[in-house]
Amino acid sequence: MENYAETITAERVRRVMNGYGDTAGTGGSFAYYKLGERLFDEEGNLNPCVSTDKIRQYLWFTETKGTTLEASSDEPYRLGVYENTAYYFCYQPDAVTTLNYDLLGTIRTRAEQYIIYADACVLPDDYLQQKNIIFKKIPRDITRL
Repeated sequence: MENYAETITAERVRRVMNGYGDTAGTGGSFAYYKLGERLFDEEGNLNPCVSTDKIRQYLWFTETKGTTLEASSDEPYRLGVYENTAYYFCYQPDAVTTLNYDLLGTIRTRAEQYIIYADACVLPDDYLQQKNIIFKKIPRDITRL
């Protein structure tokens, strides 16, 4: 929207607060914020300009409504545990990640259920159900607010 917020909208709000002509102002103050990079590009894919940390924060919030990630040095993909569900975001900006037995071998956290984001999954559906694993494909299964 270019400078619209700064030049037009902000000026209108200032006039309401301070008054104009014969009309008294309402008083008060306001602030506005500039947004960062869009999480998704025009095609609906993850924007490569957005940091992995920002994507992780977004996922954690959309899944749990929580704001604090539970980072783990021995489990780099782990987002945290919420209501006995462990969340993992298996993402490499420059490589495809696949949910397979090797990747499952890196998971140390014990939980009743697992939600794992990755680019692909080669595990059989019956195995996923047996182990209470929900696979979510990147980026289509990321909730858009």
